This record gives sequence, C-alpha cells and structure tokens, in this order.
Amino acid sequence: MMAMCAMTMMLGSCQTGEKALTMLVGTYTDTGSEGVLAYSFDQTTGEAEKLGSVKVSNPSYLTISNDGKHFYSVSENAEESAKVNSFSLGDDGKMSLLNSVEAKGGDPCYITCNEKWVFAANYSGGSIAAFAIKKDGRVGTASQLVKFDSSGPDTARQKTAHLHCVRITPDGKYLFADDLGGDCIYRFKIVDGEKPLTAMEPKAVKLAAGCGPRHLEFAPDGKHAYLVTELSGEVMTFNYEAAKGELTQIQTVSTDSVDGRGSADIHISPDGKYLYASNRLKADGISIFAIGNDGKIVKTGYQLTGTHPRNFAITPNGKYLLVACRDSNMIQVLARDEKTGLLSDTGKNIELKKPVCVKFK
Repeated sequence: MMAMCAMTMMLGSCQTGEKALTMLVGTYTDTGSEGVLAYSFDQTTGEAEKLGSVKVSNPSYLTISNDGKHFYSVSENAEESAKVNSFSLGDDGKMSLLNSVEAKGGDPCYITCNEKWVFAANYSGGSIAAFAIKKDGRVGTASQLVKFDSSGPDTARQKTAHLHCVRITPDGKYLFADDLGGDCIYRFKIVDGEKPLTAMEPKAVKLAAGCGPRHLEFAPDGKHAYLVTELSGEVMTFNYEAAKGELTQIQTVSTDSVDGRGSADIHISPDGKYLYASNRLKADGISIFAIGNDGKIVKTGYQLTGTHPRNFAITPNGKYLLVACRDSNMIQVLARDEKTGLLSDTGKNIELKKPVCVKFK
C-alpha cells in the first residue's frame, strides 16, 4: 500500500510537470530511530510518503553523490565508534549500507563529496579526514587526516578546535573548513594524488573572536558566500574570488536577536534571491533575508518552527522549506512565497524520531 501511494505521488507530480523527489533524512538513534529514512516528497503538493530505512548509528549528516547512485553519512559518536558510511541509493529510494570505516576523529558532524573523495569534519577530533571513493561507491580507509590546534575566548565551547563544516567551492578547486573552536575558515586546494588536500597561504580566514563559525553556503552565482556563526548568532557575507580561492568579508548581520547561541544551518533559495538561517535554544525558528545585487543581505522576516531546528533544505522548485526539528520529532513542511521569501506552516508535518538532516535527490 505504501509503495502504491508513493507511486501515485510520483505519477501525480509528473502530470503537473514537477518531479517527485527522493528525500533522505539523517537522525540520532539514541531514542529508537531507524537510522537513515527515505521518503518520496511531492514538491507540488508538499505531501510525503515513506519509502524505507536503513540502520546505522547516529547518521547526523548526509551527502549524496553527484550521480545520485550513492550517499555517505557520518556516525556521530565518540572516536572509538565514529564512522564514515557509504550506501547505495536506487531511483525508487531503496538503500543499502555498503561499508563503514573509522572517521579518525570524535563526533564527525559534517560530510561532503566530489567524484573521487569524501571529506568529513570531526567536531571533537578537531580534524578533517579524506576518504577515497572506490568504483563500487564504497569508501576506503582514511587517506589523509588534517588535525588542528586552536582555541577561542569562550572557555565553555572553544577550548580546542571544533571542525563543523567542510564545503567544496562551486568550481571544485578548493575545500573550506569552518572551525568553531578557532574562529576561522581553513583553506585547501583539492589536488590529484593520494592526499587530496594541500593547505593554502594564508591558511585561514580569520573571523571575529568568539563568533563560533558553523556552516558555509555559496550563492548560486558563485560570487558570494555566507557563513552562519553559532555562538554570536550572525550571518557573515563574503565576496568570493574563484581565481584565488579567496573570501573577503563585506558584512555581518545578526540572525539571532535573543542571544540563543544556537544558530545552526544556512541555505539560499534556488533563484538566489533569499537566504535562510536556523536558530535554536531560544525563539526557535528561521531567519529570512533578502539578497541584494551586491550580495549583501537585509533581514525581512522570521518564521517560528518546532523545537531545535537544526538542518533544513529547500526544494529545487523553491516552493517548500523543510526543517528537521529534532526535539519535536518531526520534519516541518513550510510553504515558501517565492516573491517575498516569507514562510508559512502547511501543517503537513512528517513525524519521525530525532531528525537532524534533510537532503533531496
């Protein structure tokens, strides 16, 4: 029956000219979650149907391969059980765990990939690890481990390096890594060879002390980048010069007006006109910003959400924004006004335990 419903959704979407999406959801598994769950999401109606699940420990962040045939997750655990996992992914949403290897650092919390490599950010380990992708989609053991020694003024949160995000630049030439503990963004060239990362000079983009950088997002035009800071609750705007792999900060705007110190994720609408940032711990919700022609942003709205909105994703057609509300045990489906960028609650919540990451294929 479930499969028939999902097929009906896919056919309906095709009839309206909108492709039904495969949606992958990463979760924390300490309260009985199945691991990674797959849904068919109708980006015309905002309806979802569960397709299946695959068991894996604490897959708190996912990334899908460019060809859509595989995906990779972290297992966000202490170092002795921290893993990087590879999976196959069918067009019907069927998933299979292929293999798991040691993450080489505690609490890996972010993962990304290109055609050859998977890169993971180890939060407690204060490191980046690179894993070669084999022909069958499996990952090899870590080929490179880059560890950092840093700290910041916040004695509770910044005693050591805490890598929170690794992003490949739009041109594929560089990898930037956000260090919440050291208030900087590290820069690397991606090169051919057994070790894909080569540090650049200067090695890091220095940021305001105590800001706690978390996630980085590039604009669709590739000329600007935006960073959400967890501890200071801000969005920093940068000019991006692709020829040199350089970020130049041009603006800082508050996204958290209540000092929640829990800003989490950041994404831009497919048309490049609006930016969104999630905030937790106080007044949980999504900040909304309009993006000007010069790349600078202006706050235009705020949408309250369920409890502890961590990661979120915008559908490719720009009609919906889906928020993983960890402590409300749901993915909240918000409708998006494409003209104003404002959000509204559809009431079509997807109920599941401890969701923390949403990705669309």
